[in-house]
Amino acid sequence: MSALHQGRVLILAGSDSGGGAGIQADIKAVTMMGGFAATAITAITVQNTLGVHGVYPLPLDLIAAQARAVLEDIGTDAFKTGMLGSVEVVETVAALLDEADAPAVVDPVMVAKGGHPLLPDAAVSAVKSLMIPRAALLTPNAPEAEALTGFSVHDLDGQRRAGEALLAMGARAVLMKGGHVSGPTVIDLLMTGDGETVLEAERIDTRHTHGTGCTLASACAAGLALGRPLEVAVAEAWAYVGEAIRRAPGLGGGHGPLDHGWPVRGEARIVT
Repeated sequence: MSALHQGRVLILAGSDSGGGAGIQADIKAVTMMGGFAATAITAITVQNTLGVHGVYPLPLDLIAAQARAVLEDIGTDAFKTGMLGSVEVVETVAALLDEADAPAVVDPVMVAKGGHPLLPDAAVSAVKSLMIPRAALLTPNAPEAEALTGFSVHDLDGQRRAGEALLAMGARAVLMKGGHVSGPTVIDLLMTGDGETVLEAERIDTRHTHGTGCTLASACAAGLALGRPLEVAVAEAWAYVGEAIRRAPGLGGGHGPLDHGWPVRGEARIVT
């Protein structure tokens, strides 16, 4: 297979008009990691760094048509899913994942950075039954892991317990993100049936973290699409996101975006 036919990522997620998260962050991350991003947009959101001001779901047949147009022509080497928004969209996306032999990175997006709910409680069970078993890699933060498993996630032991439960629910690998777990360092825990890998770094004191989950999941998907082993794909994505947080440009009056394009920029600068 030529280099031009590797690294294709089909992203099924919502659009963020502020550009910091969602489809916009996904495209930037996949591109910076060396992949090619295609999209099937599930919803259009009205948002900026101050919050989500409106959510407009797209029709199910339009979501499916976008994905199939890509699959039937361009193809994909990996899927990445983000904001789904309803039971019906979860069901539609789960069926689409079965239409190509490609690993899926599932980011179980439930709440926006500013606190706006993006997944109703009724859809959580659909994520459990339909998305988790289809995940080559599941990337929950602590609140999402708690909602999916019922376990409290306030420390590393809690991350580990929840991760084990998610593996038992069918995910082939779980990246338990630790950004919501208090402490001077942030620990992300990559768990598979063969063991675990600990990724640890000093916590960056900044409000500019909008889109970190979308960015990390998409960067992981790009690595898998390029044929990287799981541990390598996750480690490279993790390093990319950490630097993107450190170089955040300081845009907006709320939770600002990362610097997705830092690999093509100069000296790092830290905004707090």
